[in-house]
Amino acid sequence: MKAIGYFTPGAIDREDALLDLDLPDPRPGPRDLLVEVRAISVNPVDTKIRAGSSPAEGQAKVVGWDAAGVVRAVGDQVTLFKPGDEVFYAGSIARPGANSELHLVDERIVGHKPVSLDFAQAAALPLTAITAWELLFERLGVSRDGGDGQTLLVVGAAGGVGSMLVQLASKLTRLKVIGTASRADTTQWVRDLGAHAVIDHSKPIAEELKRIDVPEVAYIASLTHTDAHYPQLVEALAPQGKFGLIDDPETPIDIMKLKRKAASLHWEFMFTRALFETPDMIEQHCLLDEVAVLVDRGVLQTTLGEHYGTINAANLKRAHALIESGKARGKVVLEGFGHQG
Repeated sequence: MKAIGYFTPGAIDREDALLDLDLPDPRPGPRDLLVEVRAISVNPVDTKIRAGSSPAEGQAKVVGWDAAGVVRAVGDQVTLFKPGDEVFYAGSIARPGANSELHLVDERIVGHKPVSLDFAQAAALPLTAITAWELLFERLGVSRDGGDGQTLLVVGAAGGVGSMLVQLASKLTRLKVIGTASRADTTQWVRDLGAHAVIDHSKPIAEELKRIDVPEVAYIASLTHTDAHYPQLVEALAPQGKFGLIDDPETPIDIMKLKRKAASLHWEFMFTRALFETPDMIEQHCLLDEVAVLVDRGVLQTTLGEHYGTINAANLKRAHALIESGKARGKVVLEGFGHQG
């Protein structure tokens, strides 16, 4: 099968940063689906692993944790899917990624693809939908149709997770949703997704909130550059508020700053359930199926931002470079396999 991977981790501008490969076809385990991958999207986790994680000696490492495709075969214990089903999912970082023609994934973290979307549109959704859903409803503890009179601040609202979080919060809760963005195009993107207000995160966030007459917020979802914004975010957080984050701060954050406000801090990592095979691992299957229903009803929309062509090393290198630039809006998607850039 065709695949894109690497043998040596490093910067994306290296000639061998990503390579077109030919690898053996995988065989499904008991609860696995063998998926014929039709489209993928690119996430920051792809670039971080490519830059710093070495494969086993003599082997290639394949990344990519967002895919949509068709089930070709199933393991002997699979009950949720059958060959021919169209699916979308994010997969597990403990297993090879989906930048390949064929991919194995545990059925418990797979959803049925929204019927109203094509494969490229669907591939933009899984990782960010799971992350945003778990962060909002499980980590921060907001209830469906809840949050009346309270405010959620989404830092980095124009990115992949932010684009889904703004939609979920504005469509499925009663929270006032404030997103941050720093450019005219990303500001409009966040507004179009349902944010009630957008502020500029290149300026002091606490001051920006006061400018729009929001003295404090009950919930914060910090999706990027948490360490840079942290003092301002603590200032803006309401007493007994909840602070959620997903990124990897380059410098440690001082959680003692939250004590005075009796505020709580919540990490979201969407790979946890698959990584540890938690008893509730199947919740991601249920979650993705519900997201698909909401998409087909027109409640949620795809966050596809740019289509970078066929799935090959040249195009994936371009996509990784864009993600690393921090200038992506929504999701970058590639579709179908070929070796021409």
